[in-house]
This record gives sequence, structure tokens and C-alpha cells, in this order.
Amino acid sequence: MNPVALVPVYNHASTVGGVIEALHRLELPVILIDDGSDAECAAVLDTLAGAQAPATSLLRLPVNSGKGTAVIAGLREAHARGYSHALQLDADGQHDTESLPVFLAAMRDTPQAVIAGFPRFDDNVPTSRFLGRYATHIWVWINTLSRRIRDSMCGLRIYPLTATLPVLDAMPRQSRMEFDSEILVRLDWANIPIRNLPISVCYPPGGVSHFRLCSDNVRISWMHTRLFFGMLCRLPKLLGRHFSGQR
Repeated sequence: MNPVALVPVYNHASTVGGVIEALHRLELPVILIDDGSDAECAAVLDTLAGAQAPATSLLRLPVNSGKGTAVIAGLREAHARGYSHALQLDADGQHDTESLPVFLAAMRDTPQAVIAGFPRFDDNVPTSRFLGRYATHIWVWINTLSRRIRDSMCGLRIYPLTATLPVLDAMPRQSRMEFDSEILVRLDWANIPIRNLPISVCYPPGGVSHFRLCSDNVRISWMHTRLFFGMLCRLPKLLGRHFSGQR
């Protein structure tokens, strides 16, 4: 077991330091992926990347290309460096990092599985975001013919890299917010176990979100449409799993 933390960052100068500090307390090496941040955030990342114990490195993308592109770059980099698992964690500080040891324990207990967070929201969650997630939940349940994935949009998960990279290589390129959902559906299609764990999520007033209401919803809708037709092609296999009790 040789895990690394991946933190995709785009202009989270005020919160990323706290996220990295929490990861360091767990003695996890960290790969920061700078997705074309502005000068202020880039300077913060340069400083954080100087940490030696545990090792913190910086992978810098030349222009902002979206969360999906950043995570994919981080997964490939982690695999190339010989890590066995990648803990993906958003840089916005919304996830309860005190729960990370539970996720790491689950990784050690079931190393072949994806460990996927599902959120427990605080009272500040925007109603539109909360309701919008359920539209994606329903589509994911349809496209897997199951409820094996509790939440496909949570920004905290652990990927087993040996199992994930072949699935990643075979999927269409997804550059932005739709990536998190699509990769979980395709991992489920590949019969990679998915273990769901709760994680407390807070939406502090004034928090930074890069979700673009119109363009990202269009991308997500198109992604679900493609996955639906992919599900139809896999229907016999998925029905077999359903009736064998893998629900």
C-alpha cells in the first residue's frame, strides 16, 4: 500500500493550505495539480510545494482546463511515480478532513475497491446544488441499474490506480465537472467494487465554487445521455449483476 493525495487546485489560495496541512498530519505525500491558477494562488502553491516531510510536489498545467483534466493528469502522474492508490480531495476545504483516517482504513481493508464519499451537508448547502445532485443520482442509478454508487459528485474518493488507469484510458476525454460522475459509472461497469462512506460537507458563506451553471449542466446532461446508451449496450451484463444480488 503506497497511497498519495491528489489535490486539484484552481484559485483556492485561501483554503488549500488548510487542506494540505490536514494531509500532512496523516503523513501522506501530496501532488498538487495547479489548473492554471492566478498569480496569487500560484505563489501559495509554490510555497506549499517546498514541503519535504511528507513530500509535496506541484504539477502545473499551463492553462485552466477543468477539474477533470487536472484529476486525470494527477492520476497518471501518481501511477507513473509508482503509487498504488490516489486519494482525491478538493482544495476548497468543504470536506471534513477529520474523517480521512476512516477512508484510509477502508482502503487498507479493501484495496481493490474505490472508496467513494457521499456527503452529509450542513445547513448552508445551496438548495439548487442539493436538488441538482439528485438529478445526477437518478441518472447514475439508471446507468448502473443499481444503487451501488451513493453519490457520484463528491470530491473525496480513493482510486486503486492499477484498476482505474485502464478504465480511464478507454473512456472519452472529460475535462470538467462531469468527470467525477463518469469515471465512477465506468468503474462500476468494469466490475470494480465501490465502497461508499459518509463525509460531512460544509458550504461556508463566501466560499468559492467554479461550477458554471449553464455550461457545466449541459456537459453533465450530455454525459448522462452518452452513458445511457452505453448502459443499453451492457444491459445483459448489468441485469446479470442485478439479479445476482449486486445492488
